[in-house]
Amino acid sequence: MTQAIASTIVHDLIGIGFGPSNLALAIALEERGQIQGPLDALFLDKQADYRWHGNTLVAQSDLQISFLKDLVTLRNPTSPYSFVNYLKHHGRLVDFINLGTFYPCRMEFNDYLRWVAGHFQEQSRYGEEVLAIEPVLHNQQVEALRVISRDSQGQEFVRTSRSVVVSPGGTPLIPDTFKALKDDGRVFHHAHYLERMANQPCTSGKPMNVAIIGGGQSAAEAFIDLNDSFPSVQVDMLMRGSALKPADDSPFVNEVFSPDFTDLVFQQPRGERERLVHEYQNTNYSVVDVDLIERIYGILYRQKVSGVARHVFRTLTTVEKATATAQGIELVLRNTSTGELSTRHYDAVILATGYERQTHRTLLAPLEAYLGDFEVDRNYRVITDERCKAGIYTQGFSQASHGLSDTLLSVLPIRAEEIAASLYEHDKGRHSRSVRDLLLATAS
Repeated sequence: MTQAIASTIVHDLIGIGFGPSNLALAIALEERGQIQGPLDALFLDKQADYRWHGNTLVAQSDLQISFLKDLVTLRNPTSPYSFVNYLKHHGRLVDFINLGTFYPCRMEFNDYLRWVAGHFQEQSRYGEEVLAIEPVLHNQQVEALRVISRDSQGQEFVRTSRSVVVSPGGTPLIPDTFKALKDDGRVFHHAHYLERMANQPCTSGKPMNVAIIGGGQSAAEAFIDLNDSFPSVQVDMLMRGSALKPADDSPFVNEVFSPDFTDLVFQQPRGERERLVHEYQNTNYSVVDVDLIERIYGILYRQKVSGVARHVFRTLTTVEKATATAQGIELVLRNTSTGELSTRHYDAVILATGYERQTHRTLLAPLEAYLGDFEVDRNYRVITDERCKAGIYTQGFSQASHGLSDTLLSVLPIRAEEIAASLYEHDKGRHSRSVRDLLLATAS
């Protein structure tokens, strides 16, 4: 086994993941550092290069929030890292204005994020998956954290940091019914859509019968792409609900994604927090942009006019069993209104079944003796016992305490500023602790 490469540097911060959340934090730290002095921050990401939902960026996919909710504008509208400055830099500002929209396509927003990330090349390492975060003990206290990562060639790296910010994003949720088929190339999560579709027979015009499981935005976008890009594909869209439901993005409801609402949610007792999160589920979960709903309805209506039923929506339907056969993926379906069972075969099954967020618990498992139940304070710092002096922050895992915006783009700049301020407060005076002692502790 190859020996791990251990760094002798003690970083002020290591960020786990370099998606939009930690990218916004990198900017906030840079801009604060110009006033208060820089922190030594390093960001690790398992992707080979910078991509934001790269395998889901179909041409018809638009951002669902205003471009003004970019990485910086809510915090610092004059920042050179704004989406508007990106447009100016690429010679498209006037053209974008002429579009008359607040909602750029996701492909362009991904390019914006990549452009910003390019300014932080010296602070980022791609192609490294973080395996664990361990305590560095000195005088029976956790003075620092040991971050262990591995690259695509199997080489392991060991780094030390006074603080970490864990922000790896969500993990594709595979329903229990399909877990035994997760290695079958004919069944895949929407997170891998473009990569997997590139290997399907329909790319060369061969007929395919494809099932999409789910009734939210991802399922709708997959349906549109299959309809437009692959004329030989027939789609069955299988959903538990009775219809595609529109996302509520009306002005008053959208205020739940404001920084002030984060304060409101956090100040409530647990039961009221749960009620507030549940009350506004229809802004983000199992809902679809109304424009997309209308387009899909138009497709199905034209089928009725032509008499050619290419696609079928099977509502009030659950998958009871999934089996891989030589004829395809066999699904046993139940109509929940009648109880009737039916069996159908598909050449491919796309799971638009959302994401789960438990990665932070796995990465921080070596520190569980100090962490309690992973609760965080208002500034997203994990609440530890008095033995842990190192700073542990999370992004994207605090919906229960901070509200629905926690997993979205809506408050990225404000959250980044809050974490940056906490990091500077936490780091104040810690350099007086002997770096030599930390290195000795790391080596022991």
